[in-house]
Amino acid sequence: MSHEKIRTFSVVSLMGHASSSDNSKIKQGPDHLLVLVHGIMASPSDWIYAEEQLKRRLGSNFLIYASSSNSYTKTFGGIDGAGRRLADEILDVVQQTDSLRKISFLAHSLGGLFARYAIAVLYNLENLRRGQHGYSTSHTNGNSDKLKSLSASGTIAGLEPINFITLATPHLGVRGKKQLPFLLGVPILEKLAPPLAPIFIGQTGRQLFLTDGKPSKPPLLLRMTSDSEDKKFISALAAFQCRILYANVSYDHMVGWRTSSIRRETELIKPSRRSLGGYKHVVNVEDCPPVSSEGPHFPSEAAKGKEAAQTEPNTENTAEYYHLMEEEMIQGLQRIGWKKVDVSFHSAPWPLFAHNNIHVKREWLHNAGAGVIAHVADSIKQQESATLIAANL
Repeated sequence: MSHEKIRTFSVVSLMGHASSSDNSKIKQGPDHLLVLVHGIMASPSDWIYAEEQLKRRLGSNFLIYASSSNSYTKTFGGIDGAGRRLADEILDVVQQTDSLRKISFLAHSLGGLFARYAIAVLYNLENLRRGQHGYSTSHTNGNSDKLKSLSASGTIAGLEPINFITLATPHLGVRGKKQLPFLLGVPILEKLAPPLAPIFIGQTGRQLFLTDGKPSKPPLLLRMTSDSEDKKFISALAAFQCRILYANVSYDHMVGWRTSSIRRETELIKPSRRSLGGYKHVVNVEDCPPVSSEGPHFPSEAAKGKEAAQTEPNTENTAEYYHLMEEEMIQGLQRIGWKKVDVSFHSAPWPLFAHNNIHVKREWLHNAGAGVIAHVADSIKQQESATLIAANL
C-alpha cells in the first residue's frame, strides 16, 4: 500500500470512520476536507506544525490532509503533471470518506500552482460526467470510474469549494526583476537563470520562467489565468467562496512580493511594520474586488518575444515579453476577487528564512510564522461560520 493511502486510511480511522456501510459513523465523520499542498523539493512533513495547529483550532468537522503525491523531485516534472497527480490523490481521499461535503486548499509556494491546476482538472471531470466537454479520461490516470461519484457542475471533486489559500506562491512566475529575489535583480544573473532552470528543476523551471512549449503557444501560466475548452482554470478558482493570498513583503529569497500577491510594480506600497490584531508579522489585509477585463491574450509580438527568450535570452530581447505576459496574467487573475494578506518578518530572529517561516516548515527554526498560521486558521473558521449561517437562512 502506498504511503499516501496509508496516511489517508489512518486519518479516516482516527475520525471514527470504520466502515462505509456504517451510516451512523459516516454522519459523524468530517464534512470539510482541507488539502495541504507543499512546495518544490518538499514533502508532507513540511506541514507538521501547521497540521497540528489547524486540527486544534478547526476541530473534528475538518479532515486535514497533507498531500504526498508530489514529494521532492516529483515537483520538477511540470506543474501540469503534478496538478494531475494531486487531482487523482484528492479523488482517492474523497471516495474513502463518504461524510465529506466541502473542500478547501492551503498551499505553499509552488504547491499553489499545483493546486490551481488540480482544481481545474477536478472541475472538468464533473463537466465530463455531465457530457458538457470533450475531456479525455486518459488524463485521470485510471480514475475515470470515479466520475460516477461527482455531483453537479460548480463543485470541486464533487464537494462545495470554500477556501483557496496560498502562501508565497509565484502566481506570475519567477521571471522579472526581483521575482526570484536571490538573484538580487542583477541583470547577468537574471539572464542566466531561464536557460539554467530546466537543467536543475526540469519542465517546472521552463514553466516558471514562461519559456515552455512552442513559441507560437502561450506559456502554461498564462493559460492558467483563463478558461479553455478542456480546462476551466478561472471558473474553478471562481467557484471558491473565499480566495486568499499571503505574500512576504521582503526577505523571501525564493518568491517575490509582486508575484505572490498578484500586483503590478506600481501597486507595491510598503505597509506598516506593525502586526495586525495579535497576529505577529501579519501587517496588512486588503480586500480586492474583481476587475473587469477581456481576459488574457497572447499576441504575435508575445510569440516573437517568447522565441527570443528560448533562443537568445538577453534583457533587451525578452524584457518586453515578460512585462507583457505579467500584465496579461494579472488581468486574467484579477477578474475574480482576492483577499491579499501581506506578511513581514523584518523583526523575526531569522528574517531571511521568510519563505519557510510563512508556513512554519520546521517549528524549531521557522516558528516566527506561528502568527500567520493562526491567521489562516481563523480566516477558515470565519468563512466556515459564514457558510453555516448562509445555509440556515
